Order: sequence, then C-alpha cells, then structure tokens
Amino acid sequence: MKICVVGAGSIGGYLAVLFAEAGHEVTVCARGAHLAAIRSRGLELLLEDGSRKIACNLRTPDTIRDAGPHDLVILAVKAHQVEAVADELPALFHDDTVLIPMQNGIPWWYFQRHGGPYEGQIVRTADPAGKIAATIDPARIIGCVVYPAATIAAPGIIRHIEGNRFPLGELDGTETARIRMLSDLFIAAGLKAPILTGIRNEIWLKLWGNLSFNPISALTHSTLVDLCRFPLSRNLAEAMMLEAQTVGHKLGVEFRVPLDKRIAGAEKVGKHKTSMLQDVEAGRDPEIDALVGSVIELAALTQTPVPQISAVYALVKLLSHTMSQEQVCVRASPPSLFEAMKRTVETHLPAGMTPAAA
Repeated sequence: MKICVVGAGSIGGYLAVLFAEAGHEVTVCARGAHLAAIRSRGLELLLEDGSRKIACNLRTPDTIRDAGPHDLVILAVKAHQVEAVADELPALFHDDTVLIPMQNGIPWWYFQRHGGPYEGQIVRTADPAGKIAATIDPARIIGCVVYPAATIAAPGIIRHIEGNRFPLGELDGTETARIRMLSDLFIAAGLKAPILTGIRNEIWLKLWGNLSFNPISALTHSTLVDLCRFPLSRNLAEAMMLEAQTVGHKLGVEFRVPLDKRIAGAEKVGKHKTSMLQDVEAGRDPEIDALVGSVIELAALTQTPVPQISAVYALVKLLSHTMSQEQVCVRASPPSLFEAMKRTVETHLPAGMTPAAA
C-alpha cells in the first residue's frame, strides 16, 4: 500500500517507520532539520524496550503537492496546523484514498456524518473559516484516537515512550470493508487498532483527561502523578472533567470509564510531562484551543456552564500569549542553576555594574 504521512513528527514518524518495516511504500512530509536528517540517514525509531528500527527507504518530497496520490494519508500535524495544509491535501488523493486525521481534541469533522441534531455543524475552534470541511470530503475520513506517547529525540530520531493503541471508526458508526482492512494494516505493523462503532465516545474519553491534565500541568510545571496526588490540583481536574462530562452527555456521548478510574490511569503513568507542558518548556505553540477551547465551544452550543474549564483556559491562553509576545519558553529550573547563571553574568559585567543595572 502507498502511505503518506503528513507531519512525520513524534506519532507520524513512529507510524512511518512501522509501516515501512511492514513492507509498505511510505512517503513522509516533514521540514527543516528533521527532513534533512531523514534524507541523510533515514528515520530512526527508538522503542520502549530499548531496541531500534531505521527506515532508510522513505520518500521525502519537498512539498505535500510533490508527493502525488496515495492509498492512505495519515494527517499527523497538530490541530492548529491543519488549516495551513488543507489546500495541499487533495493532491494526495485518488478516488479511493482514505484519510486518517490524528489530531488531539475535538476534530473539525466531529459533526460530519454524525446523524444527530448538529449534523454538519462546523467546529469553529478547529476550523475557524470552515476551510478544512469545505476542502476534504468527509466520506474519505476514518476517525482515530491516538494513545501512544512519543517524542522527537533529535532530528531524524523518534523515541517511543509507551502505548501502541489506535482505535479506528467510520464517522457514521458502520463497520465497513475498508475499516476492517485498515485495522488489519495497523495490526500487521505491530499496533492495536480496535474497530469502534462509537469513535466519538473514544475521542471524549481521551479528551476528558487532556482538557484538564494538560493545562494544569503547563501552568504548574507538574507531571501527571504530581498533579493527581496533590489534593487541590486533583480536585480541580475532577471539577473540569465533570463539566466536560455534562457537555458530552448532552451530545449523546457515553463514557465507558468512570471518572475516578480515568484519573487513576493518569496517575499510573507516573512522572510524565504532558504534551502541553513539553510545548511550554520548548517555546512551542501549545494545543490549547484543540484540547480546551473546543470543549468551551461545545459547551456554548449545548448551553452548558463550564466555569472551571473557562478559568483554566483563560490562564493558559495568557501564558501562551506571553510566551509569544516575549519570544520565550517557560521552564522550571533548580535554584542552583539560577545562581550559576547569575554568577556567569556577573563575571562578564563591567566593574561596578550589577545584573539589575545591566
């Protein structure tokens, strides 16, 4: 099968290597130093057990449009990056091409082929101008929820942290020949890909934790286990999740896991930094709207008050705004490191000048 991975970052790169190893013709669309490294020495995957795999036969076009038609397109860019590439994606399609978007949060296609009272409603947080929905035929789309955690360890190197589960589902809830074929494709590559008739339920199950754990961790620089074990932050996360659950119920969502079990699952992950905290520390634009703003939008749609979610959203948006304005990242550093930096600055200042005066 011809597979194109648009956004060969942590998750996209992870899949690209596994699909290439399974014998498929894989194209990756990346950029910058990451693309240069892939072209130079291939794409390396460091697995959780310490082993490694290297895919050296990947196609690496300069642009998405140069890639040509494929049988399967995996869209693995972040939610706020989809609109920028939407116009280029049709160049990857032939009549039967399937698109699997792999964004966190409420996706742009949420109400497409939905069948409920909000059928066709555009999720403006994910698709502000309706451009994505107008460009991509929803009949091509297979829903997917991404559970694995991975990171780009260095240009051309992906480190898999944990997990291998990618639930799949047709948007209208039917079980079709193509989704059975795609599930088999993922399984043959060593992944878990259960077929779900209610893919939106699974979206909410993952989002349930992301909308609370991610912004709280980004604001407090705490890992999952820390914020779950500290009573005040745990209570805040629980309050946000209860608000989101009310929104989900009004949209017909069924939560198959109790709230306390969902929090316990996050706690078991341990000293793991959420993706939003990693973005804040690296100075990247965090996925605030996809993970939190989208829930506020659906709360307004269903006339549901979400005061806790709204307050945390305001704070983390301000943090992102400040980072953007000041062009900084925000990291927690030990006092000893700060003192060492201060001494270094003082050593290089003219005689009599203090760091404050400088």
